[in-house]
Amino acid sequence: MDEIMDYNEAISKYDVTFGVEVHVELNTKTKVFCPAEVTFGAEPNSQTTPVSLGLPGSLPVLNEKVLESAIKIGLALNCSINEVSYFARKNYFYPDLTKNYQISQAAYPTVGEGHLDLNLENGKEFTVKIERAHIEEDAGKSNHIGGTGRIQGASYSLIDYNRAGVPLVEIVTHPNLATDGDAPQIIAQYVKELRDIFKALDISDARMERGNVRADINVSLSEKDSGELGTRTETKNLNSFRSIEKAAEYEICRQAAVLESGKTITQETRHWHEDTLSTSAGRIKSDADDYRYFPEPDLPPVVTTKEQVDKIKVSMPELPAEKRARLEAAWGFDNKSFADIVNASALDLIEEAVKAGAKPETGRKWYMGELSRWAKENQTELSSLKVTPNDIAFIEKCESSGKINDKIARTILQKVLNGEGSFESVLQKENLEIVQDSGVLEKAVDDALEQNPDILEKLKSGNMAPMGVIIGQVMKATSGQADAKAVTEIIRGRL
Repeated sequence: MDEIMDYNEAISKYDVTFGVEVHVELNTKTKVFCPAEVTFGAEPNSQTTPVSLGLPGSLPVLNEKVLESAIKIGLALNCSINEVSYFARKNYFYPDLTKNYQISQAAYPTVGEGHLDLNLENGKEFTVKIERAHIEEDAGKSNHIGGTGRIQGASYSLIDYNRAGVPLVEIVTHPNLATDGDAPQIIAQYVKELRDIFKALDISDARMERGNVRADINVSLSEKDSGELGTRTETKNLNSFRSIEKAAEYEICRQAAVLESGKTITQETRHWHEDTLSTSAGRIKSDADDYRYFPEPDLPPVVTTKEQVDKIKVSMPELPAEKRARLEAAWGFDNKSFADIVNASALDLIEEAVKAGAKPETGRKWYMGELSRWAKENQTELSSLKVTPNDIAFIEKCESSGKINDKIARTILQKVLNGEGSFESVLQKENLEIVQDSGVLEKAVDDALEQNPDILEKLKSGNMAPMGVIIGQVMKATSGQADAKAVTEIIRGRL
């Protein structure tokens, strides 16, 4: 196990510089350079062509939808769009690359420099400087059989080439100097904002658990205020915000301990281990020169005209930052409440509930209360719950019309969360509406008063404090389905 330094001590002694490489898998119907279909979970090696397998004589042709998606990403990230870009061959041997090179963009990418402004959870702001965004093809997938599923200890490996040639856009940042120890939070927030942008642009399913969005994070330390760059490590293939933040924090603590001991940092890749919340050494990290880039001879230069960019710009949807500003003003929540909604990934869900007819306060009540607790206890996302925004709007409609009360709503919600149907269907099936029959309520009130003569005498004398006991007994007798206001009126009538 590595020696690590306390995080607060590490950031007091060293400046942290970070860089992030985010790969987003595009949701095009076909691959980047051939017409092979792209479907998640298809039979292994069922979605290949001679091009994606790299067979001799096959020629790649760029999918225009991929170029359009890359330009959209560039516009969303305030990047320049280069008029001419080129593809290159990135050479290295790996079993899941049949042709021993990856088609990518090297010196001349489609998307140039830009930036993304972040609002951190602690209220601070940070601007991440972006170097480029380039188009490339994905490699196949190695399935290691036996052991833990990793190559170490496996009996043998099988290769699935379905993923080979799936279109990717890689967004690469400049080295960014982070102050005040915020680097792990900045990196995680940056990837989260990118994920939300990809979803808003509808260019990717952006499901991190499926690997649609993957992040490689580079971290280096240098002496405080030295202005120098330290030796970096690159922790590969992180696909959750928690892992991203914890991996960055661990690398800072590990590197600080190495430097404090008088040793040097090895420039290498690192693997993240979720079970131990630690990284381990991978391979010595190559510089770009080691990939022996050279121009792809089978693909012509990509020419992007101003008219083409302007046309895409006009079609751009509302971006997450713009949506947040609009909804915060429209809903009127205080800054902290609104930030909590954003951080809980509940913003889109509440917006959909409002569109379905609910008030913002109703959406906030359920998504930030009962549903957030349930999602946390069951280790799932709010968006994955069986309760829909339409259910939330229906709850409000039923409560405002007097059909149900808060207790009934919570009872039904639990059944919906357990997969017993929609809110409306459970309400009808279980017959859980508020009891409207005045005869039933009057009998329940009379029974409760008869069973509590001492409380009846107090009520008659004008002491209304014990009325809650009677209301509680009526609620119990009606399984919580009595209207408290109606019960109160009946009690007052009896007095």
